[in-house]
Amino acid sequence: MIYHFSLHAIGLIAGVLLALLSLAAIFLPARDFLPQFPRSRTAGAALLTVDLIWSFWLLATMEMGEFASFRRPLLIILPVGFVLVLKFVDEFLAVRALGILCLLAAEPLLDAAFLRPETSRLLVSVLAYLMILAGLFWVTMPYLLRDQIHWSTKAAGRWRLVSGLGFALGAAIVACAVLFY
Repeated sequence: MIYHFSLHAIGLIAGVLLALLSLAAIFLPARDFLPQFPRSRTAGAALLTVDLIWSFWLLATMEMGEFASFRRPLLIILPVGFVLVLKFVDEFLAVRALGILCLLAAEPLLDAAFLRPETSRLLVSVLAYLMILAGLFWVTMPYLLRDQIHWSTKAAGRWRLVSGLGFALGAAIVACAVLFY
């Protein structure tokens, strides 16, 4: 185990975060600035910095077993790669960085839900696997997020439906964390 979070703590954190982001999407004018997100250089650099810090911490602290000899070269390559990506990746940097963040954030969710007897743990697992799928698609085909944003913001009802589904999943995870975990 890399992360030592209980399912209760992870359920509360993930559920509250998802519910708050969904509520913000419903009530704040996110439909106005969200279409500019995929090509935002500032958002891309900020998210990529978070990815670098998280990845660096993981690489520095995790047990690598027989691959421990690769730790030092990887710790050097990681910041070099960060600088090179910032310099040379102009297209959809924010989307790619968000995809990497989704991939990084899914692991603590799965780690907390692993081998737990509660059936409701599957809500956390489903959220984690949705994040993994989204992350893989957004890193490899970043134009998909642009198209998803365009589709969901095209009509106000569609935007409320998508945001409402996110809020419902977040509220269900919080309720399960409070009642069952």
